[in-house]
Amino acid sequence: MGFDVSNLDPAKRAFSLFDEFKNFAFKGNMIDLAVGVIIGAAFGKIIDALVKKVIMPLIGAMTGGGAEGAAGWAKSLTTTINGVEIPYGEFLAELISFLIVAFVLFIAIVKILGWVMSFKKKEAAAPPAPPPDVALLMEIRDLLKTQAAKG
Repeated sequence: MGFDVSNLDPAKRAFSLFDEFKNFAFKGNMIDLAVGVIIGAAFGKIIDALVKKVIMPLIGAMTGGGAEGAAGWAKSLTTTINGVEIPYGEFLAELISFLIVAFVLFIAIVKILGWVMSFKKKEAAAPPAPPPDVALLMEIRDLLKTQAAKG
């Protein structure tokens, strides 16, 4: 019982690998993933614009940062160590921006989309009753099954 070398045809393995890759790359899952990434990037830009152009200026107006938004007060938050200025306020502004983006995405995707999906599941959970002719055919089918089981 030795190892059979005749099964190791490199051309056959290369075509098999190519076929597997082709099936993977051009199936619906890969295309759906690509569309999802593109739409996600566009949605991310919308959320980023909302945060930077609307929410952060509102925060800046409330904190005294002015029209620059949170970046206005963030510029004033610096410290100097050994003559090197460290603008930690800008980091805090980006951190706040990230938290707001994450919160908006959470609300938009988890809550709103979850609500829509649960509504659709409720619709799908209650299928409509079959028409009378289909119900009659189903009853006949069931009777034939029981008679066949008895006989």
